[in-house]
Amino acid sequence: MDEEYDVIVIGTGLKECILSGLLSVDGLKVLHMDRNDYYGGESTSLNLSQLWKRFRGDGSPPEHLGSSKDYNVDMIPKFMMANGALVRVLIHTNVTKYLNFKAVDGSYVYNKKKIHKVPANDVEALKSPLMGLFEKRRARKFFIYVQDFDENDPKSKEGLDLNIVTAKELITKYGLDDNTIDFIGHALALYLDDAYLNQPAMDFVKRMKLYAESLARFQGGSPYIYPLYGLGELPQGFARLSAVYGGTYMLNKTECKVEFDENGKVVGVTSEGETAKCKKVVCDPSYLPDKVKKVGKVARAICIMSHPVPNTNDSSSVQVILPQKQLDRKSDMYLFCCSYSHNVAPKGKYIAFVTTEAETDNPEVELKPGIDLLGPTDEIFFDTYDRYEPANQSAEDNCFISASYDATTHFETTVRDVIAMYSKITGKELDLSVDLSAASAAEE
Repeated sequence: MDEEYDVIVIGTGLKECILSGLLSVDGLKVLHMDRNDYYGGESTSLNLSQLWKRFRGDGSPPEHLGSSKDYNVDMIPKFMMANGALVRVLIHTNVTKYLNFKAVDGSYVYNKKKIHKVPANDVEALKSPLMGLFEKRRARKFFIYVQDFDENDPKSKEGLDLNIVTAKELITKYGLDDNTIDFIGHALALYLDDAYLNQPAMDFVKRMKLYAESLARFQGGSPYIYPLYGLGELPQGFARLSAVYGGTYMLNKTECKVEFDENGKVVGVTSEGETAKCKKVVCDPSYLPDKVKKVGKVARAICIMSHPVPNTNDSSSVQVILPQKQLDRKSDMYLFCCSYSHNVAPKGKYIAFVTTEAETDNPEVELKPGIDLLGPTDEIFFDTYDRYEPANQSAEDNCFISASYDATTHFETTVRDVIAMYSKITGKELDLSVDLSAASAAEE
């Protein structure tokens, strides 16, 4: 412990493990510590007995649910875009060799009290029951514009500068109604609110193209992929990567107290009476509670079922986004379902999560619109957790703190936080220009 490191990473949550791997690949000397004796932190995976102990305390799960070891229940479940930034990070670091992925069956949106498949191109727009005949024609033209858009081809821009024109102005040009805008913005471009409408349209169009390209990648029913055995495999994959590049791991290190000099700059981390020196510290909010601020709360329901989510074409894995306007809320709601097809539950069993940014103190009532879509459940667990963001100036104290995981059931916000942190820590941009064919390890 008397060595000096470039960076000490505290906590083995997914964000911290990705950063530990990336920094090790860059040649930095990294020490990775955790107060727990397992990987994953808040984003860990639990077997059925662990799930029961965490949410029910005493007693054992009923036998009809199957073997405990056949369950891998992610506490922060998220699907990843097949062409998205996290997949690019996995390829960039070669972590794909530690993991096997499988395509997710379905991507759906809740609209007018029904579940509908999310249309992602002009052909699907014409088939979608989400829109009437004339709206379908308008939507088809809009989707063709997005599909043909190329930043390097002036003809494809149709005289519009998307760095200036707002998303709302672009949509208005095609005459799309509010209902169509709602599902495009939230279930396809994956925005958390409607603020994007007043921002330059470039990001909006890029997000739509990412969705469509990810959908085309494996010709599945969704643009998403998910690791076999769940996300618990990801932190361990990045931990192996860090170790290959010389990173040192220490689990079960009690306290992990960050030490500062008289100027408030980090100088090391103390555990069990020994201090490891370092230039920078990376950690989750729980390790530096005085340097974070509470920004919200996530409400969630974890459900075990014996059937797929109704009205999703018997999908064994699916995401359903419930846009805020459809529920008369300020926040979207997300439904995540996975099953034995991804080896996270025994044969015939399904794990579903319903999550949202909490707007009340009653998660049971607040989550009801999403839970009602599930049909009968074998077991249901309710939970809330606070969300924190860093409140410090990392340039002044050299502490780089990740934000808590939000309610989304996709990785786009998570990986954006990781990439921004990487740039702050290293002072350079992360190069994610990789050959995506290298990730063809995904199984159909």
